[in-house]
Amino acid sequence: MTDNRKLVIHRLGDSFRACTAVVSEPVRAPAAGELLVRNHFAGVNGVYDQMMCLDRVEHASVTPPADCGVEAVGVVEAVGRGVTRFAVGDAVATVRVGQAYRQYQLCPEAEATALPEATPQWLAIIPSGVSAVVALEQVGQMASNETVCITAAAGGLGHVMTQWAIAAGNHVIAVCGSDAKAQWLRSIGAVRVIQYRRESLADALNTEYPDALNLAMDSVGGVVFDALLEQLAPHGRLVVCGYTSDRLPTERVSQERIYTSLYWKAASVRGFMNYRFAAYADDARSRLSEAWGSGKFEPLVDTRRFRGLEHIADAVEWLLSGQNLGKVVVDLR
Repeated sequence: MTDNRKLVIHRLGDSFRACTAVVSEPVRAPAAGELLVRNHFAGVNGVYDQMMCLDRVEHASVTPPADCGVEAVGVVEAVGRGVTRFAVGDAVATVRVGQAYRQYQLCPEAEATALPEATPQWLAIIPSGVSAVVALEQVGQMASNETVCITAAAGGLGHVMTQWAIAAGNHVIAVCGSDAKAQWLRSIGAVRVIQYRRESLADALNTEYPDALNLAMDSVGGVVFDALLEQLAPHGRLVVCGYTSDRLPTERVSQERIYTSLYWKAASVRGFMNYRFAAYADDARSRLSEAWGSGKFEPLVDTRRFRGLEHIADAVEWLLSGQNLGKVVVDLR
């Protein structure tokens, strides 16, 4: 069998490109209960990738050389003794730290999800779409007829949140950073689109939605978080899904503590981290798949194409630039 080419973090630092390199290792046969999977597509999570290079991921200590990449879709090439759920040729999705930016992975049977076919659209559902639905419903307690504001609304996570919130019958305010994204968001039914490079988010919310946000989903942080917090409605919920603007923190904030904003509104700030809500993942995945099949939801893959392990750094930088529309995927075939 051919060697396994993979991307590894060979040193720590703040540049994913400079910190990674492609290496090779032998591919072994799957042990009992394992699958050998040929990865066809890898989903890119640029902030997480960069945090790995900085050894700043809370649940995964990094000691170079370290494997990287988390989300993959591929096909089973061999099965170990005792495997009953999968056969050679089956399509699967995996979400496993260090197992995506590589040609082959050995995966415990229990950690693989069966797919009807190995297409990149599944990476917009597993895990990004699942995270979006769980964050909205379980942490944000989204209802209908609410005013919902979503930041990074056309990204890998946000494009699912936006569609799901609209489908639930909410007034959705979508925040994005380009005219192309704004056009797409309007086309799917966002009532108000705020292109933050053309207008101030804080001013727009203060003028049009004072104290009116029932639910805000933020993955940006910094001044965006501040603007959302200021306009929460009574009983409003602000869900922190990430803080990309603070991935290399340099800002020192000196202001009133947030409870002064929350107390009088009986509002709340809540944190979402997907692995802490794993019990809801299967149901969310099932409903997303059904919605996709019935045409009620579109898993969006960015049209910028990246192929091969050597171009993963390009894909990470593209995502971090904020120019993507939907999920950024690398073709590993």
